[in-house]
Formats: sequence, structure tokens, C-alpha cells
Amino acid sequence: MVTYAPYTFLIVSLLVVPLFVVWACRVIDRHVQRRWHLKKSYAWVASLLLVLAIWATVIYGSTVGFQKLEVHHYTFRSAALPPTFDGYRIVHFSDAHVGSYSGDKRWILEKAIDSINAQHADLIVFTGDLQNIEPLELDEHMQTLSRLKARDGVYSVLGNHDYSMYFKGSEQQKKANDQAVIRKEREMGWTLLLNEHCTIERDSDHIVIAGMENDGNGTRFPQLGDIGKTLAGVGNDFVVMLEHDPSSWKRRIIPDGRAQLTLSGHTHGMQMAIGGWTPLQLTGRECMGWYHDGQQALFVTKGLGGVIPFRLGATGEIVVITLAVPSPSDRR
Repeated sequence: MVTYAPYTFLIVSLLVVPLFVVWACRVIDRHVQRRWHLKKSYAWVASLLLVLAIWATVIYGSTVGFQKLEVHHYTFRSAALPPTFDGYRIVHFSDAHVGSYSGDKRWILEKAIDSINAQHADLIVFTGDLQNIEPLELDEHMQTLSRLKARDGVYSVLGNHDYSMYFKGSEQQKKANDQAVIRKEREMGWTLLLNEHCTIERDSDHIVIAGMENDGNGTRFPQLGDIGKTLAGVGNDFVVMLEHDPSSWKRRIIPDGRAQLTLSGHTHGMQMAIGGWTPLQLTGRECMGWYHDGQQALFVTKGLGGVIPFRLGATGEIVVITLAVPSPSDRR
């Protein structure tokens, strides 16, 4: 299925918005002329400069900006971490939206997969939104995605786009698509966690990798997460929780109290940021980077791609998180 979102974005950005800017400049110019009794008009100069700036921004963000990729390294320290996992490395990526890498854009996704493998991680985790609308998008990328390798494997959860909420078809088709996504992820060798958890062992110690289904607001985004089921039987273990929607952290994960580290995506950092700041931060929601509440932490990645192939400032990223036991100085 073809998504028209990229074409709509380009038409609105390159034509509709510039026309509105020209109109607004003329209205403001007339007001200024009347207010200050000016005879000379500067509307056409302002309009030209603004329209050129808009065009340059859209073209850059849709080409160079969307193709850029950054690898960020962080250390997460927790007293709950077993000593044998000190230095354990997790590569976290999210929001691949592989339908946006079709045809001549396939090399961008291939570069990202090569960069992930180059980290030689102990574990790779993916926190949802593998597709845009339907699982057919995955077919041309299955071989590329299957190349992901880590000592303890690849773990994943589903994001809102991985369900059929955006697919225009019968309920039977939607159910078939939902099952197809699950099947394809497992065919790629990924361990897809659907409100469940696994353990990773080192000698006599272990940590828990848990994955909830998408736990959004229940209106615009599916609310299918069940933390009780996900962490059934988990006691005082060190838990890495995978959850696509970061809003679930305050709603379910913090109150439960068992997950020391939660990894999320979903927001894309709005795919636009200036100096590390995105307008999405005005909402007060967890949208990009680290958040802490006592001994619990959340990291929200900006992800790789998007339904709309555009990024400006909020560059696609791969995150390498090294788990560490606190040093004596950290405990003071």
C-alpha cells in the first residue's frame, strides 16, 4: 500500500506554506505602511527570503537530513545490576519505518544496519514501528534486517504502526497483517516480546529483558500493554523494559517499580530540533533523551526514520548503552 504522507508533506511545504507566507507578508506590509505612513513596500523582499528559506529547509531535511545517522554512547549505572554484567553493551534503535527506505533509499537502512553491527554489542533491542502501514513493506528489507547480529540476540517489541490501525481494509485483512508482522520479525531471527520477558545469563547471574506491547493513550494509539503479565514472576532482578510509547513510563512502569531501565521511541524527537531542543518538549512529555525517577530511568531515542522522510536537527540515531555497577564514588 502506498502512503501519500510524503507527497502531501512536500506539496504543503513547498507550495501551500510559501503561498500563505506571501499572503501574510503582504497583509503585514499593508498594516505597517498605514500605521507608519510608509510609501515603500518590502513585502516582496521578505516574501522571497522566507520562501527561499522554507524551500532550502525542506529540501535539505528531505535529502541530507534524512540520510544522516549518529551513534551515541551512554553509560547507565545501577546498584541492582549483577557484577557479571558490568560493561554489558546494548544497542538500542527504534522507529525504522522501513517503508520509507524503498527503492533508491535502501542504502540508508543498509548503512544503519552496518553501523549497528559495527558496535559488536552484547544485545540489540528494537522498540517498535518497523513498518509504516502494512507488512508488505518489510519484504524487500528482510535480508538486510536479518543481518543484525549480537552475542545474546535481537529483541523487539511492536509500535503503534506495527498494528493495522492505519491500514484501510477489512477486519480479516487487519488481523492477517498483524500476524504477518509478528511472523516476519521472528523469521528474521528476532525475539519479539508480546507482554512477556526473557532472561540473559552470565555465569550464575542474570538480567531480565522485558517487552510490553504498545501502551499508548488508548485513543490515537493502541493501549495493549500489560505490565503484570509482562513481569509475571519477576522479583528483584535487574530489568530492561522495552516499550514503544514513552508515555507508559509514568503511567504503568514507574508505579510498578520493577524496571530499572526503560527504552522507548515513538516520538522521533519530532524529526526537527534546534540546538538539541524540539518544540515537542513544550508539552512536558518524555520525548527525547534521558529521564529519571529515583532508581528508575527512561531513555527515548529519536529513532531512525519516519513515515515522512524528513529530519532537521533531530538526526536519526543508534544508541549504545553500557550497563555498569556504581563505583564507590557514585554511592557517596
